[in-house]
Amino acid sequence: MDIVLIPGLWLNASCWDEVTPRLEAAGHRVRALTLPGMESTGADRSGVGLQHWIDAVVAAIDDAADPVLLVGHSAGCGLAHAALDARPERVVRVMHIGGFPAGDGEALLGGLPAVNGEVRMPDWVEMGEEANVRDMDAAQRKSLYDNAIPVPVAAITTPVRLRDGRRFAVPMTLVCPEYTTEDAKEWATEDDGPGPELRRTVAVDYVDIGGGHWPQLTQPERLAQVILGGVPRG
Repeated sequence: MDIVLIPGLWLNASCWDEVTPRLEAAGHRVRALTLPGMESTGADRSGVGLQHWIDAVVAAIDDAADPVLLVGHSAGCGLAHAALDARPERVVRVMHIGGFPAGDGEALLGGLPAVNGEVRMPDWVEMGEEANVRDMDAAQRKSLYDNAIPVPVAAITTPVRLRDGRRFAVPMTLVCPEYTTEDAKEWATEDDGPGPELRRTVAVDYVDIGGGHWPQLTQPERLAQVILGGVPRG
């Protein structure tokens, strides 16, 4: 099975380093992505926009030998959904970890200040979102912030455009870390946010994983098992 792993904001392929070998040990081909401009803090991001990120995910799908299990984390879930819309026939399941599909006309993330065209990772405790880092000790939190890469504001504020209704036929799994499956199911009933996309999808599974927002960093073994559970059987 080909598995494509998409990081959320401020991180790159290295955030999957503890998950990837566990998936490979189960016999799967794994590609963890570093999105354009996210190679390092010093990378040139000045011309990077949303479509560059979507194109990178679509290219990984096209490069795979077989249809893929597509996995997104946080705002990377919006990218996963946009790539699914572009290649619905090439995805066997999409998994959203700590995030949701972005609907047509929605941005990956808004509301954070940009400086010189870039958005830096905020201090989650200062923002009142301590649940994001509740399972990290002081050293892990420092590492998270020290390694965070600013994201190009155009990539996260440009509206996503979706066109292919075949995306709704692809099974979806929502993996819930700092919120519960009951929270996610309630949000699915709402008329804004992810609700409309979730309700139109033919099969949506919900998995509680607990912890904070970055299970690939804090509980990679558990997350790897959840991802393996999304691999089609037979």
